[in-house]
Amino acid sequence: MRFKNYSGIFFLLTLVSACVNPPENFPSVPSITFESLEYIPTSGPDSLIIGLDFQDAEGDLGLAATDIFPPFNAVEYQRDAAGNLITYGNKPIEAPSYNPIDWVIDPIVNNQVVKDTIWVKQNPNQYNIFVRFYIKRNGQFTEFRWQDPPFYTTFNGRFPRILNTEEGQAVEGNIRYAMLSSGWESIFRTDTIRVDVEIQDRQLNRSNEVSSPEVTLRQITRNIP
Repeated sequence: MRFKNYSGIFFLLTLVSACVNPPENFPSVPSITFESLEYIPTSGPDSLIIGLDFQDAEGDLGLAATDIFPPFNAVEYQRDAAGNLITYGNKPIEAPSYNPIDWVIDPIVNNQVVKDTIWVKQNPNQYNIFVRFYIKRNGQFTEFRWQDPPFYTTFNGRFPRILNTEEGQAVEGNIRYAMLSSGWESIFRTDTIRVDVEIQDRQLNRSNEVSSPEVTLRQITRNIP
């Protein structure tokens, strides 16, 4: 579909290549440089792909599928003064209206299914790559916030562990982070956009932030034969 009603499914794909034990003067906090941004239209969901080069002294980059416990848990369940989960039926005045970011339906809490709609707060540390979009209007860039209505989503995500060992080793390499959507062209059209990116290691150290050049989708389109 082409985002007829501004609802769609987003997919994230990541390819990582790395070199272990490069020069030893790499930073302890991850360091990244912008490498590329390209748009690939297809007969299905279209790809917007960010390329980053990275360096890290310890090599503690990436999250496995099993990294779901604190500090990498997805959400924090909100509770009242008595320690009870806050449901939509008894939400306090400061709680937001229902949306799929702030509320979850029938979650598993402490290994038990809670048959209700529960107030949560998203944990940013569930991700290790953070992406922000900006649109240029009247000469100024304004953030395009996917987490706001009508989308209620994010293009933050995870890339897999680079090393299978916990022993610190310096690494450098490249991340290609593909964001798939059927709505890029219907949303951004001929707009000038910019994409800002950071990554995070397992010690929760954030890298520097890098920005893509100012581009339109047409300027970065690569057609697949």
